[in-house]
Amino acid sequence: MISRLTGKLIEKQPPQIVIDVNGVAYEADVSMQTFYNLPPLNETVQLYTQLVVREDAHLLFGFGTAAERATFRQLVKVSGIGAKTALGILSAMTADELAQAVAQEDVKRLSSAPGIGKKTAERMILELRGKLSGGTVSDGLFAQPQAADETDDIIGTLLALGYSDREARAAVKGIAPGTEVGEGVRLALKNLLK
Repeated sequence: MISRLTGKLIEKQPPQIVIDVNGVAYEADVSMQTFYNLPPLNETVQLYTQLVVREDAHLLFGFGTAAERATFRQLVKVSGIGAKTALGILSAMTADELAQAVAQEDVKRLSSAPGIGKKTAERMILELRGKLSGGTVSDGLFAQPQAADETDDIIGTLLALGYSDREARAAVKGIAPGTEVGEGVRLALKNLLK
């Protein structure tokens, strides 16, 4: 089992990153919460990881905090939620927000995540109640996010999460220019819930 990686960040293309660990490059998929808190290329990064072994592939997933990884592990135990869907959920909301939505039985909030319908949201509440502890990327192990002032990055992230171009463009209206991309994505996702 690969539990954690520490190395040089050599590629960033959402949602995938590549980390060079002493000459061995590991490709990992990360949530958008983690992605927007990564340091610049060629800087050292440390991520918690989860290896998912399938018949046709070995997939490595990276997380900025142990709490985010623990939440991912709980999500993939829910019937009907695979690793990619779990990563999409953690891209749409932080581990804390997910734990709060489950505790408050907020079906609407949960079903706003890509790939999650009302029935799956209800199943999540039933199966995850009392099992999530939360945890934010701010307690992670890497540098502060880079500032970005282009709404194109925010729109691109929303498209990667499964929202339509129309939905993404509507969601970014009202977000102040110069807003950091990670914060902009969070604000846009909140706009989508209205």
